[in-house]
Amino acid sequence: MVKNIDLIAVGHTALDYIIRVKEFPKANYSSPIDDLKTFNGGAAANVAVIGANLGLSTSLVSAVGGDFKDSPYYKQMVDLNIDTDSFIVVPGESTPTAFVLTDENEDQISYFYWGASKEFENSNAPTKAINDAEAIHLATGSPEFNLKCGHEAKEAGLLVSFDPGQDLGMYEPESLKEVIKNTDILFGNHHEIERIQFNLDLDIQGLRELGPDIIVKTCGGNGSVIYSNEEKIEVDAVLREAIDPTGAGDSYRAGFLTRFLNGESIEESAKFASAVSSFIVEAQGCQTKAPTFDEAYERMNEFYNI
Repeated sequence: MVKNIDLIAVGHTALDYIIRVKEFPKANYSSPIDDLKTFNGGAAANVAVIGANLGLSTSLVSAVGGDFKDSPYYKQMVDLNIDTDSFIVVPGESTPTAFVLTDENEDQISYFYWGASKEFENSNAPTKAINDAEAIHLATGSPEFNLKCGHEAKEAGLLVSFDPGQDLGMYEPESLKEVIKNTDILFGNHHEIERIQFNLDLDIQGLRELGPDIIVKTCGGNGSVIYSNEEKIEVDAVLREAIDPTGAGDSYRAGFLTRFLNGESIEESAKFASAVSSFIVEAQGCQTKAPTFDEAYERMNEFYNI
């Protein structure tokens, strides 16, 4: 059966408000805002958008507010041919919104309003989209919904990748274990992978035996480490001046899956992913400097002397 979608991304679509202040105010005080910018974001949307920009046919399963389809963000998705038929549209509710405040010491305080994403818990897995796809990526979002989607996708024979990200703390050990059991590729930064190991009391091999054949641990400027079939592959980061690291992880996942789903090796997939994420950190916002496939491929070849 021919599938029309390469990759489904499940989880948040969000608007990111990036705010600069001199200092954080105490309770009952205010502080002037030095700079305020709004960017398109949300971990699942980042993967779908970056993946589409790299040439994947992507589908996005997010819960959004009733007015989202009138927004420029939605128009961008349409222009990229991202399938949004499985959107959960919640009238009268807002699309999830992140507020990230940074002071002059580069300390941060973040607030995240789930808004429409609260509807995930009452929603069923997108069966039609799953039956029309090769792979599914479970990003930040509802643990219950990710569990439903992961289980149905695994039953349907899809490749399943999972990145709990900053929502890791929302998972009880048993639900985390159940999602990972249905996972082929587990993504996380070094803090998250170590926390998963601690929460489940498993070493890397035990984690792989639980479900994922491949564990990808990203380490920022120190590159990434991939565990698979008793192998440990280390890949250097493609270093560029970092203006804003936000979204680098999501773009790495999109880059890795772009090459891996095309039948490339784990090592080449990781190198391509590093090249993709190096573009994202060069500008503010998770999608501002999304590269094309050719741009990322050329940078990968130059850096790794391929």
